[in-house]
Amino acid sequence: MTFTRRHFILTSAGAVAGSVAAYSQPKQTAQNFFNPLDEMQPMADKAVPITLDERKTRIEKAQKLMAENKIGAIYLDGGTSMKYFTGVEWGNSERLMAAIIPARGEVSYVVPHFEEARLRELITIGKDVRVWEEHESPYRVVAGILADAGIKSGKIGMEERVRFFLFDGVRKEASHLEYVSADPITVGCRMFKSPAELALMQLANNITLEAFRNTHTQIQEGMTQQDVGGIIAQAHSKLGSRGGALVSFGKYTAFPHGSRTPQQLKKGDVILIDGGCSVEGYASDITRTFVFGEPTTRQREIWNLEKKSQAAGFEAARLHAPCENVDIAARKVITQAGFGPGYQLPGLPHRTGHGIGMDGHEWGNMLLGNKQPLLPGMCFSIEPTISIYDEFGIRLEDCAYMTEQGVKWFTQPSESIDKPFA
Repeated sequence: MTFTRRHFILTSAGAVAGSVAAYSQPKQTAQNFFNPLDEMQPMADKAVPITLDERKTRIEKAQKLMAENKIGAIYLDGGTSMKYFTGVEWGNSERLMAAIIPARGEVSYVVPHFEEARLRELITIGKDVRVWEEHESPYRVVAGILADAGIKSGKIGMEERVRFFLFDGVRKEASHLEYVSADPITVGCRMFKSPAELALMQLANNITLEAFRNTHTQIQEGMTQQDVGGIIAQAHSKLGSRGGALVSFGKYTAFPHGSRTPQQLKKGDVILIDGGCSVEGYASDITRTFVFGEPTTRQREIWNLEKKSQAAGFEAARLHAPCENVDIAARKVITQAGFGPGYQLPGLPHRTGHGIGMDGHEWGNMLLGNKQPLLPGMCFSIEPTISIYDEFGIRLEDCAYMTEQGVKWFTQPSESIDKPFA
């Protein structure tokens, strides 16, 4: 597995939460003690889960795409795509557990016999559950499902996150079949969000922005990255979601994904906070950059340049235009100011944005060379970065989505370096 920035943020949230307690707050009397976290109210309870009917519609679309691409079935390992189509959330281990969606017919599942009862508790779509004992081959069970579906030749789509040893086992057991990427089906479904999905993503973004806003009021000189990250994790928890953030200070904000170097906040430092949460399986992703104290002229100029770059990327996100246009427009602003060119530093060292949905990073990158047209339902970040090593870095990140009327923000971008939370 490739560990992404989002994976780091979400898996580290629990670890950093305890760091708030370790930070020594200024002594206050019982009468005047006030913690902004205490006033936060849950927001995640407003979430409306994805319905069974919507999941059935997803499977119908997948089967239509399978027919168009001449794929007899798709194989799903435990993970996001399995949850997307079936609602089953399953942690992966060395034991095969799979869902198989045929081009015609019902979903089938393969699971170790001792896990059958647990799986049946989770299933809302399909009834066919095939089991295998510890000494038996699960791959033979998969081959049996394919044979029973009447698939004697042709292509089987393997979802992109299927682990190699599972793919290899199935391939050896049913070697008469051709194995291809299931991307035309899984991406063809998951890239385009429904109104229900957009609503969950909107709520996730609202929660993260509120967690950041609350944390901003609590930042004090002498805090470490872990102190600030801990407050962010606690704020997400108070709002009813599990979330966190990558936090950097000073010159280390030039590292797009942070530095392992211990940092302690002092006046005049740039602060970069990049994080998100998950609501009913749907992710948020926001970055805010501001200064602890009064910004210098240099900090203000670079921040304003970054804002201009982000705005140019948003303006370039037009229906049917290629994804790469967002990157080209945002990068042009930075390059014309004397940075770069290309990915050279100081300048913008990475793509301008990434797709987002159930996974924090999905298909639809805002990247030079990506000709994928921007279509309704596509969701993506717009996050150019200006990295100036040994000085500071500025990144402003908000996510957007395409509608029939054009592009819309999930969260309004920062107004100014002095007002990072609109």
